[in-house]
This record gives sequence, C-alpha cells and structure tokens, in this order.
Amino acid sequence: MIGFIGSVFSPWYKWSGRKSPQNHVCINVATYGPGGRFTMTDRGRSALRQTASRLEVGPSSMRWDGERLVIDIDEVSSPPLINRICGQITVTPSAISGVELPLSPDDAHIWRPFAPVSRIAVDIDRPGWQWTGEGYFDANFGTRALEEDFSYWTWGRFGTSRGATCFYDATRLDGSELAAGYAFDPDGIATPLPLPPKTPLRRSLWAVARETRSDPGFTPHQTLSMLDAPFYSRSAVRTKLDGDIVTGVHEALDLRRFRNPLLKPMLALRVPRRGKWCFS
Repeated sequence: MIGFIGSVFSPWYKWSGRKSPQNHVCINVATYGPGGRFTMTDRGRSALRQTASRLEVGPSSMRWDGERLVIDIDEVSSPPLINRICGQITVTPSAISGVELPLSPDDAHIWRPFAPVSRIAVDIDRPGWQWTGEGYFDANFGTRALEEDFSYWTWGRFGTSRGATCFYDATRLDGSELAAGYAFDPDGIATPLPLPPKTPLRRSLWAVARETRSDPGFTPHQTLSMLDAPFYSRSAVRTKLDGDIVTGVHEALDLRRFRNPLLKPMLALRVPRRGKWCFS
C-alpha cells in the first residue's frame, strides 16, 4: 500500500496541471492472489489531515506511534471488482535507516528507505486475509513529475539472511543513469554494495521490459505476478545475490509509456476522483 500527497499516477492530478498536490491525495491498497483487489481513489483537499505523526486521507489513515506504523484502511476497490476493503496493517521496524538517496542531480527526486527490515501484521475483514511476515517501509519525495526526468526505472527489495538488500536503477531523460545498491542490517546500518550485473527478466503481461540484479550465471525469474499495467509491473522475483538465492518484490516503470496521453482516460477508470469529503 502507498500513501500519496500529489498522486503521481493519477490522471486527475496530471490534468489539473499538478499545481496543488494537497488536492490530489490517495491511500492505495493492492491485495494479490484469489480475490485480490485494487483501490486508488483520488481525493480532494478536504480529505487531507496531517500532523507530524499522522496522515489521514478520507476514511483511511497512517499514524506513527513511536515504535510502529499503524495503518487503518477503509477503501472501495476499482472496477470491475467493486468491494469495500477494511482492516488494519501494522509495520514494526527493526530500526530506522539514515539513507537518503537523490535520484536526480538537483535533488528533485529523493528515495528514503525508512525501514527496509521490518515485521508486518495484516488484518483485513475477509476470511484468510490475516497474516504476519516480513515488511518494508520507504518513501519517495519529488518536486517534479517522474516523466519529466526519467524514461525508465527498476527497483527491488530482497530479504536476506543478514537483513535486506535494495537496488535502484534508473535511466534519466538526458541519458544519464542511476545505479545504487544497499545492504541493510537489522540495526538499520546501510552498506553500499558493489553492484552485480543487470540481468533481463521476461517482459510483463503488458510487455513492460524488466531487469534486475543477479550474480553472474543465474537467471532471475518471476515467482508471482502482483500488479500489471501498460506502464508498470510489480512482482515477486527470485534472484541470486552474493551466493544466496533470495526472493523479493520487484518493480519496473516505463515512463515513456506513461507519458502517452491515451493512457490517462484508461487510468481514470481505475483511479476514480472523489473531490469532496467531510470528516465526521
């Protein structure tokens, strides 16, 4: 799940000229497997309330209680499977990292992996939608649209026996590239990694090109498709790092496709706009 102030993938935010991020806020929830749902409602300024430790977007909220992130969700999924998704998610970091990675030379885009090693507990009001396991908590900040500065990027987070490893690779519009890798231990200490080579993955269902990092000689592969869109893929991927076979979450984003104006009306069907909200 993702909380947005300035919903970067919302066509409504794009059509508004992106002048007021507080008028395009969202808490996006995606569940996978049988009965999986996707919610991404673009809400107006009246639905936003913020403090230093709390973010409220309409009926859903995130709050930091000093030791963990508590997320209460009450959302309605997008067509064609329209249902209400309610429940609570808690993310408990083993530690908070100090990494802050500029993605562009002028710091217009920043990646902040707050808690790459965490535990998560999920309790959603449907049979079988309760579980605990590995969690992850990060944030991206930006002052320009992604497609103004990037043509393509991939990101991956892989749990390891020593904590977690994250890779961030991006191609900027000017042709320059970002290539970063960090190993995080349970104390939040981050160690920059010598990068294993990029290795192609099979294209996604929508033929989005994909690649990840892997030890030489190993062929990474998808183990679970999570989210497919014409410009974006999220999946579970198995790869080999420093001699260990690991599975993690992988994302690929094709911003050349995202710039296509024909995509925006299609997105509007999956991202409804609800401009008005009243807190009771």
